[in-house]
Amino acid sequence: MTPTRPARRRPVALLGVVLSAALVSAACSSPGGGASSPTTTTPAKNTATIAENVDIGGGRTIYVECRGEAKDGTPTVLLMSGSGTASDLWHAPGQKGPDVYDTIGGQTRVCAMDRPGVQYLDGSPSRSTPVAQPTDPQNGADDWDAVIDALGMQGPYVIAAHSFAGNIARVFAAEHSDQVKGIVFVDVLSPELRASMTPAEWGIWVPANNRTAEQLAAYPDLERQDFDRSLDQVEAAEAKVPPSPKPVVVLQAGVKFDVLVPKYLDEGLLPPSVPRDFGQVIDRTNAEAQTRLAAAYPGSQHITAAGAGHNIMIDDGPVVIQAIEDVLAAVEAGRTTVSGG
Repeated sequence: MTPTRPARRRPVALLGVVLSAALVSAACSSPGGGASSPTTTTPAKNTATIAENVDIGGGRTIYVECRGEAKDGTPTVLLMSGSGTASDLWHAPGQKGPDVYDTIGGQTRVCAMDRPGVQYLDGSPSRSTPVAQPTDPQNGADDWDAVIDALGMQGPYVIAAHSFAGNIARVFAAEHSDQVKGIVFVDVLSPELRASMTPAEWGIWVPANNRTAEQLAAYPDLERQDFDRSLDQVEAAEAKVPPSPKPVVVLQAGVKFDVLVPKYLDEGLLPPSVPRDFGQVIDRTNAEAQTRLAAAYPGSQHITAAGAGHNIMIDDGPVVIQAIEDVLAAVEAGRTTVSGG
């Protein structure tokens, strides 16, 4: 076994709601990442259970986990973790209720991967080959393309995307509009969030989300983004290929942060430049952004996961599982909305 790093308290970041609040507490539970040194696999059949590094060419490998079987054209579910978080986010130790990865993998094919520079819940680094940072949604979509090609995977696909990965999902869907049949957005960061903020609010949000010197000293390859460039990329992709009608569920975290932001400031988990009342801005603009996102997909469902923080799949796995199941059922029934005719 590769020794795991001791869990450490990390600065939080503000992504619509506080990104790492649940991650910090989850890191204090049993380790989720440390595993034996990864091996590199050759292309696997669509029914094989894998948890290995996949050679995608160019001297790079990406760690991928897949299980289950997509029968009779049932979509394969692609699980896309948020910024800096690894595949174990979808089957976290000590989480509340059943985990998304294993539950969905009992119904159809499901795959998750570690983008370069992410971290496991126990602080272990990504098993994938490091790349130059910052990255962007196009990089993430390209890596999914490379994994799909390397494994000989076949669509169609349903995507469940968390936080920053909502942008990867949207670029990927624009490039594969015929193959992406449905999406579950899990408290995602989006161009709609930027549009919901004033320039002054956005000017606070961006530096509050940038990686700290402490984080980069500890993990120089840590995944990071140029947020404006990334959100511009999504808008450009969807300007070329507007979102097509498909079953969509937009999940929003229910935890409010008007009280938590001062607490995080007092604990040194946020930069002192963040105003103490900025939690009110987060609550208002995240709610507005998720509503705007849902409106982009007529017939979508917008659900607030009461009591769940940003990492809804950890705090309330069943609500994410149900959303994926509802989208799968709609796709299999030939509907372009989650419910109805």
